[in-house]
Amino acid sequence: MTAAPRLYADSAVVDEIAPLLAGKLIHGVTTNPTILERAGRTGAHIPDLYDTWSTQGADEIFFQAWGADEATLEKRAREILALGPRAVVKVPATATGFPVAARLAHEGNSVLLTAVYAVPQALAAAAAGIRYIAPYLGRLRDAGHDGLATIAAMQSQCAGSDTDVLAASIRSPQDLVDLRDAGVRHLTANPAVLREALVCEASDEAAAVFEATAAGGSEDATA
Repeated sequence: MTAAPRLYADSAVVDEIAPLLAGKLIHGVTTNPTILERAGRTGAHIPDLYDTWSTQGADEIFFQAWGADEATLEKRAREILALGPRAVVKVPATATGFPVAARLAHEGNSVLLTAVYAVPQALAAAAAGIRYIAPYLGRLRDAGHDGLATIAAMQSQCAGSDTDVLAASIRSPQDLVDLRDAGVRHLTANPAVLREALVCEASDEAAAVFEATAAGGSEDATA
């Protein structure tokens, strides 16, 4: 049986994420330095955010390490992993980041290689046993690439390995569907996109009819 998809909120706005976690609609939360900045947060807030989302029920919480050299990048990556068992560290898919990610993964740590833009990078990540790779659908399209085909090719390279594609930069509910059709199981999007995926005008209209019918017969039903 094919494993069920997993949705993640790509945000650091606590008030937007809390209802999704409370409703058991998402598996976890993904962030990066840009997302933290947009939410008025910095790296100093990472421990508090980890504690908040852990308490609210997130199973996986992603924070990105940073550093211009391997030693600094790895030090910060290990600090993120030390937050607790739900922590997943994001490491950039660069010449500096690849060996750090591979070493950490070899030790059994949960690592995501982020900003993966080329299919050979996916192959290399799978060969190294890195838990996740994150290609950016929207940004690939912005750069003039066929983002869906590129990510589907990455998914093919990871098939049968211990590496999963966690697609990001998802800008519409249809993107979620198209990526899932391409075999991608892990999907992260802004809370607004996730909320939009939950609703349909026809469903709301049908629910309104049901509600009106139930209300009209409520006296007899409860008598």
